Amino acid sequence: MEKNLSVRNIKGIGEKTEKLLKKLNIETVEDLVHHYPRCYMAYPDPIDVSDMKTGQRCSVRCEIVSPVHLKATGKLKICTCLGADQSGQIFFRWFNMPYLRNSLKQGQTYVFTGTPVYKNGRMMIEQPEYCIEEKYEKMMETYQPVYPLTAGLSNKTIQKAQSAVFEDFIAEEFLPETVRQYYDLTGEDQAIHEIHFPSGTEQLVEARKRIIFDEFFRFFSALELMKEKEHQALNHYVIQMDEGIREFIDQLPYELTGAQKKTLQDIRHDMAGTMAMNRLIQGDVGSGKTIVAMIALYAAVRNGYQGALMAPTEVLAEQHYDSFRKMLESRGVRIGLLTGSMKAAEKKQVKQLCESGELDIVIGTHAVIQDDVHFHNLALVVTDEQHRFGVKQRDAFMKKGMEPHVLVMSATPIPRTLGMILYRDLDVSIMNELPASRLPIKNCVVNQNYRMTAWDFIRKQVAEGHQAYVICPMIEESETMDLENVTAYASMLAQNLPPSICVQALNGKMSPAEKTETMEAFASNEIQVLVSTTVVEVGIDVPNATVMLIENAERFGLAQLHQLRGRVGRGKSQSYCIFISGSDQKEAMERLSVVGKSNDGFYIANEDLKLRGPGEFFGTKQSGTMNFALGDIYKNADIMKSAAEAVDYLKTTDYNFMKIHQYSLENDLNFARNL
Repeated sequence: MEKNLSVRNIKGIGEKTEKLLKKLNIETVEDLVHHYPRCYMAYPDPIDVSDMKTGQRCSVRCEIVSPVHLKATGKLKICTCLGADQSGQIFFRWFNMPYLRNSLKQGQTYVFTGTPVYKNGRMMIEQPEYCIEEKYEKMMETYQPVYPLTAGLSNKTIQKAQSAVFEDFIAEEFLPETVRQYYDLTGEDQAIHEIHFPSGTEQLVEARKRIIFDEFFRFFSALELMKEKEHQALNHYVIQMDEGIREFIDQLPYELTGAQKKTLQDIRHDMAGTMAMNRLIQGDVGSGKTIVAMIALYAAVRNGYQGALMAPTEVLAEQHYDSFRKMLESRGVRIGLLTGSMKAAEKKQVKQLCESGELDIVIGTHAVIQDDVHFHNLALVVTDEQHRFGVKQRDAFMKKGMEPHVLVMSATPIPRTLGMILYRDLDVSIMNELPASRLPIKNCVVNQNYRMTAWDFIRKQVAEGHQAYVICPMIEESETMDLENVTAYASMLAQNLPPSICVQALNGKMSPAEKTETMEAFASNEIQVLVSTTVVEVGIDVPNATVMLIENAERFGLAQLHQLRGRVGRGKSQSYCIFISGSDQKEAMERLSVVGKSNDGFYIANEDLKLRGPGEFFGTKQSGTMNFALGDIYKNADIMKSAAEAVDYLKTTDYNFMKIHQYSLENDLNFARNL
C-alpha cells in the first residue's frame, strides 16, 4: 500500500471516520502508520475488591448485584451499576455508553479492568473495560495498544484500520547498515509492525528503541540543515544598545538580576557582531525572560528596524501585547497584535501596517508566520515557549525577514547535558535567578485525605483578597470526559465554598474567544478560583493568584509540575502550591517530594532525569518537552545521545546521505507535526 494514499482507501474507513482522523492530523496511510500507541494495556491476574488501591490499575472478577441504571446529565449519558465479590463491593460508571444498560446483565459475572478512584464518598472505577472470564484469560497473554483519540473515535476503530493497512505495507529503511549494527537497532519495517502488533515484551522494547532513535535522528538532521543555513548568515542588521536603552533599564521599577544582565550582555554582543544572532534564553519560571526580550526588541526599534514576537497561545500573545504597550508606547513604539481569532478587517489592517513599516513590533501567535504576512525591515524575531514550536515553524518565522536575529525563550528547565544536545544549533544563555522581590513558594505534598483541608485553605486565601488555580489531569484522551472531569470538579468545589466565591471551569471545548474571556475575568478577579486541565493554556500573569492546587499530581512529570507551580508567586504576597497525590504508593510520594522540597527548576529537571531512568517503556509520556511522538528527552536520554552521535558521524563520513535525508525532511509534513 502506497504511503501517500488517502486514508479513505483503507478498508473500513468512511467519510465520518476520515473527518475524525483528520482532527488527529491523520490524512494518509503514512500518517496512520506513524500514529503510535500512547501506551499498552497488559491484563494482570484479577484481585479481590478489598485489595484495590486508588490510582493503581487492576482487574477484579465481580458479579453485577444491582440493576444497570442509565441517566442523562446535560449532553452526558451516565451508566452505573454495583459489582461485588466475596470481599466487598465496587461501583462502576461509564460515560456516553448507553448500550451497556442492555449489554450488562444483573447476576452475571465479568472481569472489570480500570483504575479505582475515590469520589463522592465511595470507591469506584470509571470507564472500566469488561469481558467474560474465558475471554479475559486469552487477553492476559497479549499487549493491547491504546492510541491517542479524539471525541467520537474509538480505540477499536484505530486498531482495525492499522490491521487493514499492515496487510499490504512495508516500511522503507533509511538508516545505513553500519549505524543499525553499531547501535543494535532493529529494522524499520519490523519496528513499525511490532509497535502496533507486539509479539512480546522484548520485541516491543526493541521496536520502541528504534522508533525513538529515528525521531531524535530526524530532529538532529533537521537542526543540522538549519545550522548550515544559519552559520552562513552575516549580520545584516547591526543593532547597538545606546543610551536610550540604558535609560529604559534604569527607569524599571526593579533591579535586573545578575542573570538578566549577563543575558543582555550576550544579546548586545550578538546583535552588534559580524554574524546574525541565534540564541536561546533558557530561564526558570518567573526568571524575567520577557523583559529581556522586550529590551532587545526595543533596541531593534531604536536602531530603525522592526521586531516580532510569536507566542504559542492567544492568551499569552495578548498578555505580551498589553505588557509591551504599557512599557513602550509612551516611548513612541508602535505595537500591533495579530492572532487567528481577530476579525478579518482587523487582521488586514495589522498586516498592511506591518508591511508598510508603520508598526515597529508585531506580537502574535502562529498567525504571524502565515504566507500573507510581510514585514518592511524585520531585524529581530523572538519565539516564546520554544518547546511549543517545531523546527519548521521557527524556520518559517526567520524567513519573514532577510536573515534576522533570532531569540528563542524556554521556561522548561532541561539538564545541562541534555540541553547541549537538544539546543546545539543555538547559543544558550541560562537565567537561573529569580527577582529579589519574589517570595519563595511554599509547597506541600499530601494525599487525598487532605483535600477538604486544601479547599478550606483556598477559602481563607480568597477571603484575604487572593485567587487560586486548580489543575485536574486528563482522564483519557477524550474531550468529553475531560470536560466532565473539570466541570464536575468545579461544581463540587463551588458547593464546598461560600456562594460569594466565583468558581469557573476552563475546558478544551471552549472557543479561543471564550477561553480569553474566562482568563481575562480571572485576571480582573471577577473569578476567584479557576479549574482547568493542562490542555488549556493557563500561562497568563495573574499576580493576585497565590494558590496552585494540583490534583493527581503523580500523573505529571516533575518539570511540568514545576511549570504549573510557576503560575503563582508572581506578586508580592506569599504563594503556595499543594500537590495532591491520587496514589498511595511510596514511590509516587517520594517522587513528588522533589518538587515539594525545591523551587529550583534546574535541580528538579536533573532529579526528573535520574528518577525516570531508561525504563518506563509502557507508560504515558509526561515530559511536556518537545512534541515527539514517542521519545522523551528524560527517560530516553541515552537514545537521544546515540542519535546525535549518529548524525555527527554521517555528517563527516557520508555527506551525500545527509544531504538527501535532510532534503526529505523539509518536505515531510508528518515530521513537522511530530516535533
